[in-house]
Amino acid sequence: MTWETSEPIVVPVDFSGTSVMAVSTALQLAQDTAQIHVLHVVPVLDQIAPDMERLKLPTDAERQASVRQHFSGFLSEHGFPGLRQIVLDGQPGTHIAEYAKSISAGLIVIPSHGYGGVKRLLLGSVAESVVRVAECPVLVLRRDDAE
Repeated sequence: MTWETSEPIVVPVDFSGTSVMAVSTALQLAQDTAQIHVLHVVPVLDQIAPDMERLKLPTDAERQASVRQHFSGFLSEHGFPGLRQIVLDGQPGTHIAEYAKSISAGLIVIPSHGYGGVKRLLLGSVAESVVRVAECPVLVLRRDDAE
């Protein structure tokens, strides 16, 4: 890619192979790696299923610590050490857009899982949600093996 930006770039990751592609793309677009903000949003469990509170589940702090540890390992494993890592709790689409706005991001680079039909209806689309609410440009990367 030939387009470069000096503004912050937000890269939401879910630790999949498509996340690796998104971080790689952001590295190609950024003039400086310090501009890249790699973000993971941990869904709040009671928003997913209100009855989950009866189960003995890790606390939000325990989940955050676990995600942070996995996050560092994921970035190092794929050759991206030293990038800024942000972990938030909440609704992914909304929090990604809000975080991008809070840092005056010039771009969000987000992978798409490429779901279609019923799968998309059932699983939703974080990328689609981000595109709808973000106040900056959003680059959605399509998977090679998307349905």
